[in-house]
Amino acid sequence: MIRPGLVSVTFRKLSPAEIVALVREAGLTGIEWGGDVHVPHGDLARAREVRKLTEENGLRVAAYGSYYRAGFSESDGLAFERVLATARELGAPTIRVWPGTKGSAEVDEAGRRSVGADLERIAGLAAQAGISVSTEFHGGTLTDTNESAVRLLSEVSHPNLFTYWQPHNGEATEDCVAGLRAVRARMSNLHVFHWWPTSAERHPLAEGSARWAAFFAECAQLTEDRFALMEFVPGDAPEAFLRDAGTLKALLARH
Repeated sequence: MIRPGLVSVTFRKLSPAEIVALVREAGLTGIEWGGDVHVPHGDLARAREVRKLTEENGLRVAAYGSYYRAGFSESDGLAFERVLATARELGAPTIRVWPGTKGSAEVDEAGRRSVGADLERIAGLAAQAGISVSTEFHGGTLTDTNESAVRLLSEVSHPNLFTYWQPHNGEATEDCVAGLRAVRARMSNLHVFHWWPTSAERHPLAEGSARWAAFFAECAQLTEDRFALMEFVPGDAPEAFLRDAGTLKALLARH
């Protein structure tokens, strides 16, 4: 089942308690907590506090959005063990990471191998804690095209590595569907938004209903729980979030 939720970094200026209240008001069921503001890497006390806050309000921790960059963060001072310890205290079932720091067209074979080796390493470490690792389907990384994302999943053989999915900016609906179909078996969660044609142009989710209906139709046969997580609404406005949350729930009810 696809369950509705929110990516906490949508509202970086709000406290965890304010975010929980908004999610409850919207009638969503889960939150991906970000590692940059709301649950900083290594702040285990904050992770426990946010987990308790989330669960006591009848919500689920959907993921830990770590912003760890495979192949680079370790040498930049962010040890994955610190990310993993935080995710464990938070009760996150998966850790979202970025595969590299550049788009696929800018990375040579050695660069791909470096990113892949780190993904395999961290997937193994996370598996020991019963937590999965999920790449983000995102520009400026090795998942910036459908082809590169599929290739990356085949290059990294660890069964504990999964991927989020989201539409690439400006990509036609049929191409997005093809990309989703190609990674669906290893998809953990989805990031939901309607930006068109670039990330600078945010629109109400209702204006993208036809696209998202096609995307969710591709997920209809999935049996295990996954989250459709709303991310970055127009104007960063709580009112826009509440409106779009209604659209998301209506879309999911049809599938």
